[in-house]
Amino acid sequence: MHYPWWYVPFLTAPMLIAAVAVVHVLVAHYAVGGGLFLALETQYAYRVKHKAYLEYLRGHAWFFILVTVVFGAITGVGIWWTIGLASPLATEVLIQTFVFGWAMEYVFFVLEIVSAFIFYYFWGRLPQRTHVTVGWIYAASAWMSLVLITGITAFMLNPGAWPERRTFWVGFLNPQFVPQVLARTGGSFLLASLYVYLHASIKVKDPALRNLIASRSARPALLGAVLVVLGGIGWYAFLPESARAALAAAAALNVMMVLIFAVTIAVFVMLYLGPYRNPGWLTPGFAILLFVAGLAAFSTGEFIREAVRKPYIIYNVVMGNQLRVDEIADAQRRGFLETGTWTRALVAARYPQAMRGREIDEAALLRLPEEDQRFLGRVIFQYQCNNCHAAQVGYSAVGHLMRGWSPELIRRVLDHLDESTFFMPPWTGTPEEADLLARYLTSIAFPRPGGMEPARR
Repeated sequence: MHYPWWYVPFLTAPMLIAAVAVVHVLVAHYAVGGGLFLALETQYAYRVKHKAYLEYLRGHAWFFILVTVVFGAITGVGIWWTIGLASPLATEVLIQTFVFGWAMEYVFFVLEIVSAFIFYYFWGRLPQRTHVTVGWIYAASAWMSLVLITGITAFMLNPGAWPERRTFWVGFLNPQFVPQVLARTGGSFLLASLYVYLHASIKVKDPALRNLIASRSARPALLGAVLVVLGGIGWYAFLPESARAALAAAAALNVMMVLIFAVTIAVFVMLYLGPYRNPGWLTPGFAILLFVAGLAAFSTGEFIREAVRKPYIIYNVVMGNQLRVDEIADAQRRGFLETGTWTRALVAARYPQAMRGREIDEAALLRLPEEDQRFLGRVIFQYQCNNCHAAQVGYSAVGHLMRGWSPELIRRVLDHLDESTFFMPPWTGTPEEADLLARYLTSIAFPRPGGMEPARR
């Protein structure tokens, strides 16, 4: 059975997932690193009896809860909503494979919410030791959530031996697990300091207090930048072969890789020369520069991580066309339209003359009027191609990618889809269905630009 497709005009569904996920990730990492900052610094402020610092930390806790608990919860729900619609099969596999992991994550998530509210709303009403303990409970719960979710999402890029052994721990402790936990833990430290710098540079007027905040946040930020680089190197080392090839083949991704390391090094240098060596440099302008640079590096890394999975959504398990790897051969033999509950019902209801009993007569599809053949070709496109391509206008629009292609070339490429472009899934359907798709693609392909006529022999 194929899940129904979800059409997102212009942007495409995966790019909508990326937009929501990147925003959530930038907040979720602050939830982890910021929790550690509040627990550690509250403990320090109590110990040295620094009332002004405690008052600042109380105000920062309000900002922290507003951003991470309120806005973070909204974007977290947004991720589940978008992946459930755009990649239902991959979502199903992740839920079924990691039921135990999700259960643990929800327990830690509840602990996060409860401890965060107790930490803030009972500020000044709890004994100091109890208050600090609640802060550390939050910090530990948030980091455990990061570890659990990282193991599950890292599985998508490289499930290791799971396709053969299929146990929870084999899938969770995948080759990408340790590198990504290192990078995400480092990213949490780094982003938390950048949020703190931005908040403190605007809210704190006392230079001495602002310098204290800057200097105490510099060490975790520097450590975070180092961990991001180390985790990134490990991430690359444990990429599957196809992912590494996709990275090498895409010029834009190579530029982004260079950009990540360049910006991360630049942020490290600015942190060292600024907050670490010269805390007085912390001004709103400097804090905004650091904040934007950190977000740019982190967001670019997230984009690359998602982009190199092609032709898979879950490596060696779910293809980019929303089919399991082991379903491809059956769909090629029986037909893509035939193997899908919704597609077979559509053909039966709309074109009963193309049915042979309860099965689709593939040859009869090509006897339908041209307009109907293009319609079925569009249906196949939406199921198999919509997850990565817009039609004529939008992200990676095939109308532009096929500009000037002849109908014969389009049809020939469909027969050798994964050979012509190795990070695309193989053609999944019968030759007759390839004819239907070719007719639709021919109708949306843009003509060759004027003045660029090919030379004729």
